[in-house]
Amino acid sequence: MTGADRSLDAVVVGAGFAGLYMLHRLRRLGLSARVFERGGGVGGTWYWNRYPGARCDVESLEYSYQFSAALQQEWRWTERYSTQPEILRYANHVADRFSLRPDIEFNTRVASAGYDEAAGRWLVYTDRGQRISARFLIMATGCLSAANTPDFKGIDRFRGETFHTGDWPHEEVDFHGKRVGVIGTGSSAIQSIPVIAEQAAHLTVFQRTPNYSVPAGNGPLDRALEREIKADYAGFRARNKLMPVGFGSRHPRREDSALAVSEEERQRRYEEYWRLGGLLFMGAFADLGVNAAANATAAEFIRRKIHQIVKDPQTAELLCPDNVVGCKRLCADTGYFAAFNRSNVRLVDVSQRPIDEITSLGLKAAGEEHRLDCIVFATGFDAMTGALLRVDIRGRGGERLQDKWRAGPRAYLGLAAAGFPNLFLITGPGSPSVLSNMLPSIEQHVDFIADCLTHMRGVGHQTIEAQQAAEDDWVQTVNNIAAGTLYPTCNSWYLGANVPGKPRVFMPYLGFPAYVAKCEQVAAEGYEGFAFAG
Repeated sequence: MTGADRSLDAVVVGAGFAGLYMLHRLRRLGLSARVFERGGGVGGTWYWNRYPGARCDVESLEYSYQFSAALQQEWRWTERYSTQPEILRYANHVADRFSLRPDIEFNTRVASAGYDEAAGRWLVYTDRGQRISARFLIMATGCLSAANTPDFKGIDRFRGETFHTGDWPHEEVDFHGKRVGVIGTGSSAIQSIPVIAEQAAHLTVFQRTPNYSVPAGNGPLDRALEREIKADYAGFRARNKLMPVGFGSRHPRREDSALAVSEEERQRRYEEYWRLGGLLFMGAFADLGVNAAANATAAEFIRRKIHQIVKDPQTAELLCPDNVVGCKRLCADTGYFAAFNRSNVRLVDVSQRPIDEITSLGLKAAGEEHRLDCIVFATGFDAMTGALLRVDIRGRGGERLQDKWRAGPRAYLGLAAAGFPNLFLITGPGSPSVLSNMLPSIEQHVDFIADCLTHMRGVGHQTIEAQQAAEDDWVQTVNNIAAGTLYPTCNSWYLGANVPGKPRVFMPYLGFPAYVAKCEQVAAEGYEGFAFAG
């Protein structure tokens, strides 16, 4: 290919956990590779999400790499659930420990990439005017890395400060003495609201849809537990891989139905899992994700807890969701509902009377003007596809990935798309990704890609491409599995419902062990569903 500034075996887009491990594996294969990262450092989602209270909702000893036994033993987490600063320190430690930085270009955004069929290579363009020829293009852009900012009327008129939880400033933000408005009550809002409330002179929370949240039960990491796990980390990881979401083997899901036990036993079980904390709550019974009547018992339990915590009955009722537990991502919090007992915190319901406009001095909502010094947009992400489609990717015949996905994302195994040779997607739509422990899911995808490249080199193949029939069958499989659950029953970002105009398609694959088994079968059968050439 002519006109390129340099030629590489692979270009990797994104220096989060996926990009870092992908670079490490490519180097071990002896391939030339370059990672391009729009941010000023490694960490991906954890580089941008610096909002107050940001932390992981998977336990630290599980939300970490497992490709290096030495790394697992030497790194020491401080809390049960790691904070954003600690996770970012971990990402930087990994980058330094494996000397990855020399092959990463920061503050560089990949703007476009086009596949040259005659040359069998990708021509990649960056926003700094670079042109790179690469045999493989690997998208490690992350599932929750494209911030979704609603287009409110008058948003440019506001004289105060605005922030987005998914694109937080790198310098400290001080809310002391200020009137703050938070728009949204999803996961980032649920984590940040208690912290902001402690600083702000007054905090107004604008809620369209309430969310279920369970106490995280966070605290200093139990060192005895750490020693126990590190004594058999390989066994611990193997047991986690058998769990439906790739984590939680220390507290496995119960196998009975919420409807098969007495009311007394049901309440005792829910209390046990409420104290256990976080996402593990859904493991109280086996059928909470598939049986609406069983789920209703869990929903009622959480709503009763909200009314017990929040002193004002009207506010408590507004905070109670009326959908099923888990159709939107269950949140894990530290003092979220109790924050509404503070005299400086007010909840405003905008479900029936939405935000009219943002003014120079605040915003108008529910027939009232709210004067604000700061507005925090806790409005989430254009999940799973947003970061991918912000790069102009064009495959065979110049087909744009954005056009191919106009009616919803389509990818074989969430890894590859028909019509786009030598393009790999890490944790793309159609893979467990956001419905699993992301770190093991990332490692499984990277290992699959690395093994595939090794296979291609061994037999002399130059290109690999998902077959259309295999892609169609996989999309149908993902849909069929989701249809047997309660996940599609409410408007969630799993469906893209939080982004105006985005097609409503359930994007993740449900079931980590079954997915891994499918990938292993595909590889064992000579990469069934893929076409090779060259």
